[in-house]
Amino acid sequence: MLKLVQTRARSLALPRSTNTFAYCRALATSSNSASHVSVLGHDYPRDSHTNITSAIIHKLNKRLHLQPSHPLGILRTLIESHFPKFSAFSDMSPVVTPARNFDDLSFPADHPGRALTDSYYINKEYMLRTHTSAHEVETFKKGHREWLLTADVYRRDEIDASHYPAFHQVEGARIFHDTPNSMKEIEEDSTRLSAYLASSNIVIEDIPHISATNPVQPSHDSVKAELIAKNLKLSLNSLMLHLFGGHANVNEGEPLRVRWIEAYFPFTSPSFEVEVMFHGKWLEILGCGVVLQSTLDRANVPDSIGWAFGLGLERIAMILFGIPDIRLFWSKDPRFLEQFAPGTINTFKPFSKHPPCYKDISFWLPSATFHENDFCDLVRDAAGDSVEDVKLIDSFTHPKTNRTSHCYRVNYRSMDRSLTNEEANAYHDRVISELKQNFGVEIR
Repeated sequence: MLKLVQTRARSLALPRSTNTFAYCRALATSSNSASHVSVLGHDYPRDSHTNITSAIIHKLNKRLHLQPSHPLGILRTLIESHFPKFSAFSDMSPVVTPARNFDDLSFPADHPGRALTDSYYINKEYMLRTHTSAHEVETFKKGHREWLLTADVYRRDEIDASHYPAFHQVEGARIFHDTPNSMKEIEEDSTRLSAYLASSNIVIEDIPHISATNPVQPSHDSVKAELIAKNLKLSLNSLMLHLFGGHANVNEGEPLRVRWIEAYFPFTSPSFEVEVMFHGKWLEILGCGVVLQSTLDRANVPDSIGWAFGLGLERIAMILFGIPDIRLFWSKDPRFLEQFAPGTINTFKPFSKHPPCYKDISFWLPSATFHENDFCDLVRDAAGDSVEDVKLIDSFTHPKTNRTSHCYRVNYRSMDRSLTNEEANAYHDRVISELKQNFGVEIR
């Protein structure tokens, strides 16, 4: 939910050019008509917002988090087992409206996450969810007050070992009736969690639950909001111990170290990020906070107050299982899949590393609005998971014409076999052809 929304702020919310629109329409044409795009068995009319690609469409029914022996399924089950009283959901459609994905959660109108450069749109009316929070209002509205929701989410992104346009999140939320009995329930739960953590091998670097820079919402009573924030922290400290205890330290017997940091998210206040010390480094694990009252109001949940958190499964699985490349989660290679079993966290044993095959491509940018994510999506559609990473290695602006040229280095390396140079050349030729055809670029 939360962490991944914040990272979007580091992207550029640039308008897209006519060439980009043409490219977006062309990307998803395989097995679809010129006027419609087929997504999960439903035909949607194309328009100027359509930028979903065939590579993404083909991933929509994979549901890796429901495979019990897959690292993501193992981790989902582990998290659900820690909250046994919570309702668990994992079958929500990834197709949502922009209103559900952004407006229901009080995203500002100019938030970069709304941009076509960041999100996959089927058309103006429908998109792929970019976070599990897109289902927060509807889940509350159905009367669920303690719940977990696991789902695949989609973002346009760069290409490297830790970024992928499809990934998985777990959203957790708990809301309470704003009554004396509920406040007493929160205090009792927090007392129980405090005692458990005090007797556990964990060191927590905490911060104030509420501060001038991480304020209580105007509609909330500060005492009650502080109770909620405290319960949130204790609940998640307990979850971190459940996930990382016994796995996070090189020297056995050392305590698990957790620290809290103030954060900003459009849909919580106060808001926090949680980091865990893993092999000598602080790693950001999740984001969380007290649910914005406007979210509960939209869900028709009056006289309530609560907390929510969100975490990325791939990020945690890569840490716990020692998986070095995010593409491996999508692998069908038995050398990967047969290493894992339900309920067990074990260290991934790499199979032979196949040699890289680097290919460079230089071209004059078609316009000032060309975005690197446009190029990455094109490469993914042309070569799939045979691309390990894409790096911008040179940028040049001609002093007389003021035209800008970029040079990208594409590393073609399959996860399960050695690519021949001829195969890499064929992929690269396809990239060049698509780049010229869909963007009208001039290759240098």
